[in-house]
Amino acid sequence: MLPTVDFCGHAISRLIVGGNPVSGTSHVSAAMDAEMEDWFTTRRVKELLFRCQEAGINTFQFRGDKHILRIIREFRLEGGRMNWIAQSAREMDFDENVEFMAAYRPALIYHHGYVTDDLFLAGEFDEIRRRLGVIRKTGVPAGLCTHMPQVVEYAETHGWDADFYMCSVYNIRVPERRTQSDLDGNEDALFVDSDIPVMYQTIRSTDKPCLVFKILGATRRCRTQEDVAGAFRECFHNIKAGDAAIVGMFPQAMDQVTANVQYTMEALNR
Repeated sequence: MLPTVDFCGHAISRLIVGGNPVSGTSHVSAAMDAEMEDWFTTRRVKELLFRCQEAGINTFQFRGDKHILRIIREFRLEGGRMNWIAQSAREMDFDENVEFMAAYRPALIYHHGYVTDDLFLAGEFDEIRRRLGVIRKTGVPAGLCTHMPQVVEYAETHGWDADFYMCSVYNIRVPERRTQSDLDGNEDALFVDSDIPVMYQTIRSTDKPCLVFKILGATRRCRTQEDVAGAFRECFHNIKAGDAAIVGMFPQAMDQVTANVQYTMEALNR
């Protein structure tokens, strides 16, 4: 059975299933986005969640749009018992979205990473803090998501009111990389392996609990199953004992749930 940690008052499994594939976000290509959207019918999303629940993954991280909330409602009505980590939907009004998500009883709510980074790069620090306050008012633990180590460092230095951080090991918000990606139409430019140890060091530098994501580089570290297992070992060797990893799963071709649970257990046992 997967071990759990006390994460802001909730028993969270060290491995969490992520929501990008379910929402058709591959960070690979428009074709893969469409393939994910076509494959992940409501039935298959619920099947994935029940498969995770059976395998010992007790938490999922999904965005809080109306489509996903309807699926969560059905999952619970059919006996689903997993914790939900709620991501704000950047296309919706933030304050209204938080109120909407809170009504569905999430374990945690966090501020969308892309939006965090955009506001941070624009110097809109007060707006980020205001939004954390909006989450705080719901009574649900408030998290700040980012792809940029400097966001965590700044938030720590200035005492921002976040209960936890959600951190990407790849800093896909570096402006010059985004420019290159837009020019050549290839998101590979955004994924630079030298980012990985920097974010792990940042995670270890804060006493607050962290959720780490993109440990597989959105398939770029999945050439072989040994590569995948190595990424899990690297992750759990570098994060704190109270932290957890979020991994998106697209089990179209293989049982990724079983494999990822196995790699997590092997990494933790080491």
